[in-house]
Amino acid sequence: MQETRSTCPYCGVGCGVIIESDGTQITGVRGDPDHPANFGRLCTKGSTLHLTAAAPVTRQARLLQPLQRLVRGETPTAVSWDAALDDAAGKFAQVIQDHGPDAVGFYISGQLLTEDYYVFNKLAKGLVGTNNVDTNSRLCMSSAVAGYKQTLGADAPPACYDDLKHADCLFIVGSNTAWAHPILFRRIEDAKAANPALKIIVADPRRTDTVEIADLFLPIQPGTDVMLFHGMLHLMLWEGWTDAKYIAEHTNGFDALKATARECTPDKVAQVCGIPKDDLLQAARLFATSPATLSLYCQGLNQSSSGTAKNAALINLHLATGQIGKPGAGPFSLTGQPNAMGGREVGGLANLLSAHRDLANPAHRAEVAALWGVPSVPEKPGKTAVEMFQAAADGEIRALWIACTNPAQSMPDQATVRRALERAEFVVVQEAFSTTATCAFADLLLPATTWGEKDGSVTNSERRISRVRPAIAAPGETRHDWSIATDFARRLERRLGRAGTLFPYDTAESVWNEHRETTRGRDLDITGLSYAMLDDLGPQQWPLKEGESSGRVRLYEDGVFPTPDGRARFVDTPYKPVAEAREARYPFSLNTGRLRDQWHGMSRTGTVGRLFGHVAEPMVQMNPQDMARRQIGEGDLVHLTSKRGSILLPARASTEIGLSQAFVAMHWGEEYLSGCSSTGTRLAGINALTTPAYCPTSKQPELKHTAVKILKAELPWSLLTMAWLPTDEVLAVHRALQPLMAMFPFATCVPFSGSTKDAAGAERSGLLFRAAAHDAPADALLEQIETLLGLQSADTLRYADRRRGQRRSVRLVRRADQSAGLEAFLLAGDTSAEAWIATLLREELPAQSYGRLLLSPGARAPLAVQSRGKPVCTCFNVTDLAIQGELGRCSGTPDERLAALQGTLKCGTNCGSCIPELKRMIRLMPAEAVPEGA
Repeated sequence: MQETRSTCPYCGVGCGVIIESDGTQITGVRGDPDHPANFGRLCTKGSTLHLTAAAPVTRQARLLQPLQRLVRGETPTAVSWDAALDDAAGKFAQVIQDHGPDAVGFYISGQLLTEDYYVFNKLAKGLVGTNNVDTNSRLCMSSAVAGYKQTLGADAPPACYDDLKHADCLFIVGSNTAWAHPILFRRIEDAKAANPALKIIVADPRRTDTVEIADLFLPIQPGTDVMLFHGMLHLMLWEGWTDAKYIAEHTNGFDALKATARECTPDKVAQVCGIPKDDLLQAARLFATSPATLSLYCQGLNQSSSGTAKNAALINLHLATGQIGKPGAGPFSLTGQPNAMGGREVGGLANLLSAHRDLANPAHRAEVAALWGVPSVPEKPGKTAVEMFQAAADGEIRALWIACTNPAQSMPDQATVRRALERAEFVVVQEAFSTTATCAFADLLLPATTWGEKDGSVTNSERRISRVRPAIAAPGETRHDWSIATDFARRLERRLGRAGTLFPYDTAESVWNEHRETTRGRDLDITGLSYAMLDDLGPQQWPLKEGESSGRVRLYEDGVFPTPDGRARFVDTPYKPVAEAREARYPFSLNTGRLRDQWHGMSRTGTVGRLFGHVAEPMVQMNPQDMARRQIGEGDLVHLTSKRGSILLPARASTEIGLSQAFVAMHWGEEYLSGCSSTGTRLAGINALTTPAYCPTSKQPELKHTAVKILKAELPWSLLTMAWLPTDEVLAVHRALQPLMAMFPFATCVPFSGSTKDAAGAERSGLLFRAAAHDAPADALLEQIETLLGLQSADTLRYADRRRGQRRSVRLVRRADQSAGLEAFLLAGDTSAEAWIATLLREELPAQSYGRLLLSPGARAPLAVQSRGKPVCTCFNVTDLAIQGELGRCSGTPDERLAALQGTLKCGTNCGSCIPELKRMIRLMPAEAVPEGA
C-alpha cells in the first residue's frame, strides 16, 4: 500500500488527508495526524473520499476524454485534445476579433488549486485583455473580502484556529458551523470541554445543530444582522464597554458610526430582530467584557444584499472593543470552499489582481503588467458572476469558459443562467464529472483531473498553504486544470498574433513560483516559501517573507493595519432590510444552506449512497404551526413559489424553523430534483427560485433570502420505486432516469446504500425514484422506468388496474443464505404501503413470507415489519431508534449519557459530525431513574 499526503477538497478548514492507494486505485483515506488544521480528524464527507474515487464512480461519472457537441441538444462525440483546443482557440479568437475581448468570459471555481487559478487569471487579464474572469467564490466569500478590505485594509483573516483555545467568548453568527465546518466545530467542542467558562453565543434565524453548544441563542429575523450588531454597539457605548484607548490609537471614523448606533436602541433592535432586549444586553456584555472574543461567521453574513455591511458591522464591534490582534480574539471569516482563499490571493475575481492588488488602482495595474510582461492590464471592470451570466443572456458575452463549477445548479435565478448558456455562441465546460447539469449546455467538454490526481497548493481559512499531491495517475485522457488553460492560452496567442508566450509553464511548481514573485512586498508576501519547504516542514501560514523561517500566526498584534495611515477604519453601515421583503403575496422567507453530509452540487458526494442516509431526499422545512394553519400534513407536496419560478417539494415539520420562514438545502439541483410546469418548462432545482439581487459592494447574491409563497399541491397520482442495482450501473441508471424526471410535475431521484456488501466487497447501492402528477402517465413511461430499475424481468411480480391508475411491480431474489430478498419494487397510484415495503428493501429484511402479498393494496403490512430507523451516525450506520433505545436504558448527566451512547453504539466516536444531534436527542429525552441492579 502506498500513502500520499494531500488535503480534503471540501470546506475551507483545509483538512490534511493521507490517501491510501495500490498504485493504480485509491483504496482508502484517513485524516493526517500531523496536519495543523485537523490533527487526523475528518468529517463524514472527508472520511468517504475514497468511495468517490472508486473505479465504478470513475467509469460512470467521470469525464475521461474531450467531447464535442456539433449540434446542441445532441449527444457529444469524442475528439482529440489537439482538435478540441484548436477549436476552442479558433472560436475564442474569432469572437475577440469580431466583438472585442469583453465578449468572452471565464467562470471558474474555489475548488481549483492556486496554480489553476493563476493561469486562468493571467489568461483573461494578461492575454485576452478582459477582466471578465470571476469565480463561484463570488457566491461564497466576496462579502468577507470586501468587509476585511473596508475595515482592516486587506483581505487577510487576522485570527487562526488556535485562537479557539484562547477565547473566552465565541460569537458564531450566520454559520451552522456544526454542519458546514464540522472539524472546526470539533475544536470548538474541545475548547469548551477544556474551558467550561467559555461562553458561546449563536445568532441565526434557524435553531441549527450549532445551537446545541450555545450558552445564548439569538434567533434573529432573516437579514437583520446589521441591526443586531449596531444594537450591541449601542449598549456598549451606553455601558462604557468600548475601548477608548484602542479606538484613539489605532482607528478612524468612530464618530460617524456612533451616530448611527445611537439610533439602534434596544427597543428598536428587539422589534426588528425579534429577540428579547435582555438577550441583546447579555450578548453585548459577553462580547465586550470577555478578555478575548472571537467571532466566527460565514454565508449568513456573506450571501446577502447587505453582505459587505454585515461583515463590516461585525468587525466594527471588534475594533470598538479592542477584540483583535491578540490570542483568542478577532473577526474570523470561515471560508466556504477549499481554495477560495487561494483564488483571492492570485486575483481570481473580476475586481482583483494578483497578490491582493485592486483592479481600480492604476499603480497596481501597472505593477501586474510589468510582472507579466504585457503593455497593460485592462482598466474596465469585469463582469462578476451574476453580471456575467446576465450579459451572456443579453448577448453581450458570446463565449463562456466554465471550469470546475456548475452554474446550472449553483447560480441564483436559474431561468437567466440557462438563457445565458443557451444564447452564448460557444460554451466550454472544463470538468471532472460528466454528470453536472452545466455539461448539458457545453459545445466542448474538456476532462480535468480531480482530488487524488492533482498537484499544486491550496490555502485554508487561517491563511495556511498546504500541498496537494497526486496519489494515482490521471485516468483516461484527463489533464490538470492549469495545464489545459496553459495549452489553450498558447494556441490562442498564436491566433491573436502574439510572438512568444506568457505561459512558459511545464509544471505546477513553475506556475506557483511566478505567483510567489507577485506577492513580494505585499501583505501576503510568501517569497520565503517554496514547494520544498512545504514538503519538508508541512503547511505554512502567510505572510512568510524571504529570510523568514515561519509564517505569522495572527495579524495586527501591533495595532498597525495595511491602510495608508496604518489605522483600521470604522465603516458607518446603516441597516437595510433584505432585498425582497416578505409581503402578502409572498409571506415566507426562504433560506438555503448546507446539509451535514453533502457538498455544493453533489457532483462528488452524490456518488456515495451512504451520504444520503442522514437526509435522504429533497424537502422544504417549515414551522409546524405554519403547516397546521395551511392544513399541510407531514410529507404533503407543496408549491414553493417566488417571483422567478415555482417548484414542488414535500413539506417537513421542523421546530428549528421560525414562523413565516422555510428552509431548503442548497444542494438540490435538477440532477436530483426536477419536474415541469403546466406549460412544459423544465424546472431547475432550488435556484429556480432564488433572487439575483446582490450586495452593491461585493456583488455577492442574496442566496440566503427569497420571499416565497407556499401552497398545498393537489397531485393525486403518485409513484415510488426503489431498486438495488449493480455498483457498476447505479450512477449510469441515475443519469438515464434524469430525462424521465422532467415528464412529471414533481420528481426526485436519489441514491441510497445498505449495510451489506456486494460480491466485490463494496457497499450495496440503489436508487429511489419518486414522482407525482395530476393523472396516471402512459404505461410506456412507467415501463421505461421499470426497465431501467430491473423490473421488466421474467421473475417480476405484477399487479395493474389501468382504470384506477394503480400499478405494482416487485422482484424477489434468492440470497446466499437461501432467504428471499426484495430487490426492487414500484408502487404507482396507491403508494401508501411505502413505509413497510421500502423498509423491507432498504434494510434487506427477509421477504419470503410476503410473496404476492406485496401486491396487495393498502398501507398496512400483512406481516409485522420493524424498521431500524433513520440514520444519525453515518460512520457506523447508527439509527435514531437504536439511540433512543439506548437512552432509555442509561441515566446520569448529559455528558455521561453521551459517553454511554458512544461506548455502546460507537456513534460520535469517529468523525463526530453527529455529536450535536446526539446532544439534542439527549436534551429532548430526559433520563429516568434506573432501579439499582437494573
